[in-house]
Amino acid sequence: MAEQKKTNEAMNVEEALTQSEAFLIKNKKGIIGVVVAIVVIIAAVVLYKHFYSTPREEKAQAALFKGQEYFEAGSYDEALKGDSIGYTGFLKVCEDYSGTRAANLAKAYAGLCYAHTGNYEEALGMLQDFNGDDQMVSPAIKGAIGNCYAQLGQSDKAVEMLKKAADEADNNTLSPIFLQQAGQLLVAEKKYDEAVAVYTVIKDKYFRSYQAMSIDKYIEQANLLKQGK
Repeated sequence: MAEQKKTNEAMNVEEALTQSEAFLIKNKKGIIGVVVAIVVIIAAVVLYKHFYSTPREEKAQAALFKGQEYFEAGSYDEALKGDSIGYTGFLKVCEDYSGTRAANLAKAYAGLCYAHTGNYEEALGMLQDFNGDDQMVSPAIKGAIGNCYAQLGQSDKAVEMLKKAADEADNNTLSPIFLQQAGQLLVAEKKYDEAVAVYTVIKDKYFRSYQAMSIDKYIEQANLLKQGK
């Protein structure tokens, strides 16, 4: 009986590890997709709400518009660097219209374009230059920065940034996503107690979120892995 129990526990640990690794592989770039959706949906609203009706700002917004279309279509190189028919690219918008709100948003878009094309160092540079205090976009960008750190193998920085993003967002939509990603990175680093602590925040504070529906499973997995290490 004792031997059977050990076997079952070992199988549970192995299953938990497999699922955790599968989650990491599947979701390593997942937050980028979430950030994309948030930026695309909210960008126009943010710009409209805070729009400065000056000729330079209007020109910057006009230059940004075509890039947004390329971005939404998944044409990240064209969005970033421009095309052959007049659109100059997000990078050029940042350069030519520095100081405008449109140029600031172009930095966020440019960073996400770099992330989508696997250029994580360049992505970090652009995303870190973005300056925003919008309740959704700003934490989403921090989440993207955290993912870039994860892609570069800098797990400690990734976890720290994902936690900051979750704290700043403080809602049932974004915070649980960032916290779950932080937890999975902690599990990969065998920091099981820290992972459980992060998961527990989802369970206790964001219990109305989609992620909370299955968070007990992840808490149990982390605890099983801790026992089996």
